[in-house]
Amino acid sequence: MATINYLTRIEFDFGSSQMLPQLTRELGIQRPLVVTDAFLWQSDMMKGLISLIANLRPIVFFETPENPTEAALEQAVKAYEENGCDGVIAVGGGSPIDLAKGVALLATHEGPLSQYALILGGLNRITAKVAPLIAIPTTAGTGSEVGRGALITLHDGRKLGFISPHLIPRVAVCDPLLTLTLPPRLTAATGMDALTHCIETFLSPRVNPPADAIALDGAKRATKWLECAFQEGGHREARWNMMMASLQGGLTFQKGLGAVHSMSHPLGGLRGVTLHHGTLNALILPAVLQFNRPACKDKLEVIEQAIGLKQGEALEDFITDLNQRLGLPKTLSSIGVGRDVLAQLVEGAMNDHSTATNPRPLERGDFIHLFEQVF
Repeated sequence: MATINYLTRIEFDFGSSQMLPQLTRELGIQRPLVVTDAFLWQSDMMKGLISLIANLRPIVFFETPENPTEAALEQAVKAYEENGCDGVIAVGGGSPIDLAKGVALLATHEGPLSQYALILGGLNRITAKVAPLIAIPTTAGTGSEVGRGALITLHDGRKLGFISPHLIPRVAVCDPLLTLTLPPRLTAATGMDALTHCIETFLSPRVNPPADAIALDGAKRATKWLECAFQEGGHREARWNMMMASLQGGLTFQKGLGAVHSMSHPLGGLRGVTLHHGTLNALILPAVLQFNRPACKDKLEVIEQAIGLKQGEALEDFITDLNQRLGLPKTLSSIGVGRDVLAQLVEGAMNDHSTATNPRPLERGDFIHLFEQVF
């Protein structure tokens, strides 16, 4: 069992979720709101976790949409307040964890939500009053359990980032046991999400050697173990390493991401179609790597060498081939996105907080070109 203190407290290993009663006591949580999704709420895994804290009479909010929305957040906050809750436990992938961060924020800060968005000057409006939050990831992808941000789609359709060190969960409980039954398609999509985090962070122009080292190690783990986890869901070593790679992606993206996320964020906010964030990242990543290569050739070569590519083999080609082996889609049109939303997507990408840390500066025409490549 490993206790890691880096950005926040992390309990990492098989069986670490059994520490939940101890952790609620240590944080003084006497009536938790458990935020999850409808699928997990029906699972034996969730029943087991709830049984650990049955004496606290937890309230469960399980209506988290695949991409968290302001409407769902308002419902969850209402449940929190009406039941006298004093802390939040997030169980699931990035969506329940992000929604739980929103609950921890709005349960202790006056609305409206939009004023806390990073691009609207919200960073300094989020204070230490945020309710205590325990995050228990059940996928190995987002790294949200140690991230300082949450992505939430507002009523007006904007998918915005809410970022503050106060939004980092007080404790992240990373138990690879909870991922052993993750379906292959979700294993692939979330694994590519983790890999994308590590790659984009390493390529970010900000100076942060510790983050670079973590990102490089995470990329090596993900490229080594993702296909094994995809093919053999019960492979414990593969699941352990993929959860670590996901955690590393979350620890390191404090340095900033890039155009892959600038593009996937507005896609995730589209109405009328439900798009998985990790799938979008995987689909977009090769085109962005090719675009960025002139600005970060040396860094790309470091990654290529670290993950064992042959001399002259490009990372973008490796990712394209990996996506194919994992059965992930190649184009946006194949997953229901029409070109009629191109202008909306470009506008969203231009205004996204990740654009500022892309290694190659982007103009509107660049985003048009990149979206056209992946349609």
